[in-house]
Amino acid sequence: MFRSVLVANRGEIARRVFATARRLGLQTVAVYSEADAGAAYVSDADLAVPIGPAAARESYLVPEKIIAAAKATGAEAIHPGYGFLSENADFAEAVLAAGLIWVGPPSSAIRAMGLKDAAKALMQKAGVPVTPGYLGADQADMTLAKEAARIGFPVLIKAVAGGGGKGMRRVDAAADFEAALGACRREARSSFGDDRVLLETYVTRPRHIEVQVFGDSQGDVVHLFERDCSLQRRHQKVIEEAPAPGIDEATRKAITEAAVKAAKAVNYIGAGTVEFIADASQGLRPDRIWFMEMNTRLQVEHPVTEMVTGLDLVEWQLRIAAGEPLPLKQKDIGLTGHAVEARLYAESPSSGFLPSTGRLEHFELPPTVRADTGVEEGGQVTPFYDPMIAKLIAHAETRELALAELAEACDDVEVWPVKTNAGFLARCLEAPNFIAGDFDTGFIERNLAELTAHPEPSPAALSAAAGAAMVVDETQTPEPSPWRDLTGFRLNSPPDSSVRLFLAGKPVIARAIASGAPRSVLLTDDDEIVVFEAGEAFVFSNKPPSSEDLGTAQDGQIRSPMPGKVAGLSVKAGDTVTKGQMILTLEAMKMEHVLTAPFEGTVETVSVGLGAQVSEGAMLVRLIAK
Repeated sequence: MFRSVLVANRGEIARRVFATARRLGLQTVAVYSEADAGAAYVSDADLAVPIGPAAARESYLVPEKIIAAAKATGAEAIHPGYGFLSENADFAEAVLAAGLIWVGPPSSAIRAMGLKDAAKALMQKAGVPVTPGYLGADQADMTLAKEAARIGFPVLIKAVAGGGGKGMRRVDAAADFEAALGACRREARSSFGDDRVLLETYVTRPRHIEVQVFGDSQGDVVHLFERDCSLQRRHQKVIEEAPAPGIDEATRKAITEAAVKAAKAVNYIGAGTVEFIADASQGLRPDRIWFMEMNTRLQVEHPVTEMVTGLDLVEWQLRIAAGEPLPLKQKDIGLTGHAVEARLYAESPSSGFLPSTGRLEHFELPPTVRADTGVEEGGQVTPFYDPMIAKLIAHAETRELALAELAEACDDVEVWPVKTNAGFLARCLEAPNFIAGDFDTGFIERNLAELTAHPEPSPAALSAAAGAAMVVDETQTPEPSPWRDLTGFRLNSPPDSSVRLFLAGKPVIARAIASGAPRSVLLTDDDEIVVFEAGEAFVFSNKPPSSEDLGTAQDGQIRSPMPGKVAGLSVKAGDTVTKGQMILTLEAMKMEHVLTAPFEGTVETVSVGLGAQVSEGAMLVRLIAK
């Protein structure tokens, strides 16, 4: 085993790798951008090296800086984590060329699985079932249209070099094919520099099932069973679990054997995930599951596999990179119980999943489940990187128990003032159809209104707010930092009294009585009362909102719905605009959000410039109605 490892990544994955490396007695090295200088993972490491500005393309995505940091600190190995450079074959080769150990698969395997059409052709040759479709080199529009008709509608157009749902469109009729193809090509060219596409039959009840595989340098390959990642939103995974619900032994045997065959076809070494699409319209069947792609790295959802197998996947990665054989043979790898993981994001589901950034003044995760997080209380969620702040993982004897345990944990999440999707996750986990196993990749979109509806506070939450308000009123000389005064406050048996409070600008009458379960309460520096319940943070005030607070887009006030950077500015003072016309574009956490004119009118003032960083709620543009 080597003696030190640098993690070419950040946040929770860096902390995860460091935890195993420390247990194995390895020295740990972190790299960090200017935005991450105070991040928890930087403090966790034995050594840390700054590598540049906040923008990933100027720091985490620059191979030369990563390798230079390894050389400067004497790190012997580089672990890429996931994302950033983890599936970059050129980076893998550069690491080896620098005399360092690469904790990942060979560059040849990364390249073989990097392009979807070539990977599927390779899998077909190896005898792995692939989704029926067209993988041909002829990319003429007419050829693709004919092939789509042959396959039959609905058909799926996918970018050859795609990922994350980019360059992908479902087409339901021949008349719509030309426009969808053009849109896919443009998006693929912009995102990947490659506008080639492939076609697949569209599976109407798709389940996303993947198999964890490991290979060693001696040529052995094993699987660590399957995971189900079907609960997705816009092709991004939300909740993952292992094993897959409803899978029988025959189907498991077929999919795991296909995954091992796929890994062997590219002489795979290290951790990898072979992803399959399953037609679940008649349940999971061996003849209705097809190869989709292979991720040549560790996955975000690897903890559920660790929980059901009792194995440390990062330890396996490090040992295999050091040239050791696989720690176990296939017959010695067992499967125990059920595990479920939920991705806790800094975002607001009730506001279209807009990202939320800022200082974590209050940050408490439940101790009842495993929590992998890259942040701590007092830390910052910045607009520069992915908005995931933690992964919560529950393991129990049965799926029903694991779902219930994780739902309860999501209910108990307390984060302020950054917004999270904890309540949304709890509602997903408690949805009757999901519990019954009746779901597919479209489950969230079909139930979006119900899952994202912002709930009303319970009588117990109202009582807690009223009790806290009474305590505040009785305090003659508050401490300089009232965050400490009521943090963790629990309503017990205060007098039966009513107070008038405001919730989201609307008046409510709350009575301070012992009612229901106690709620956690804190008082902000602005004398707001925050009550945590069901994964939500209800904010009460004893003061009516000001006219400025009540300002809306219909009043001509265009405010920032999230912290971010002004990436585009289309108007100036004096311009006339039509309803729906683009005003400006905000960029935050890998996404863009376009703000448009709510009515026809004239631009009175523009309060920001191109490239400006703005906070949530900041006034950007004011319009006057025509």
